[in-house]
Amino acid sequence: MSENKTGIDKGLIRDLANILNDTDLTEIEVEQDDVRIRVSRTITAPQYVQAAPQAMTYAAPAAAAPAAPAVEAKKDRSNALAAPMVGTAYLSPAPGARPFIEVGATVKEGQTLLIIEAMKTMNQIPAPRSGKVTEIIVEDGQPVEYGEPLVVIE
Repeated sequence: MSENKTGIDKGLIRDLANILNDTDLTEIEVEQDDVRIRVSRTITAPQYVQAAPQAMTYAAPAAAAPAAPAVEAKKDRSNALAAPMVGTAYLSPAPGARPFIEVGATVKEGQTLLIIEAMKTMNQIPAPRSGKVTEIIVEDGQPVEYGEPLVVIE
């Protein structure tokens, strides 16, 4: 990290703030040698609502889902909702609760499809448009990467 007179790299802080905006994260922290910089922000958009504290605890699924067939036809995922951040995807609001969506369900724009936990914050992921859910690509408790397809809405 380059340092100026005050010992803090303002360019790095700007870069970290830009990363937060580009990835929709709420907090990022870097540490090098004896310098630690944390940049955080509050999201005010209605699509990111933190769950109540008692609803924020998740356990790994008890049983693994059945394996997909070895040969599967290539599916059209051009309408897939991409993950807006890195984290862990949860398909229901709490362990054992009914999932937000199911294949074949009709959703409205803005409706919560799933939750991505990032840095201990539960981020509700809304439907970008109204339509029918034709495929749920991720499994409950699965780690997801930025840009990874999550749900296909036709």
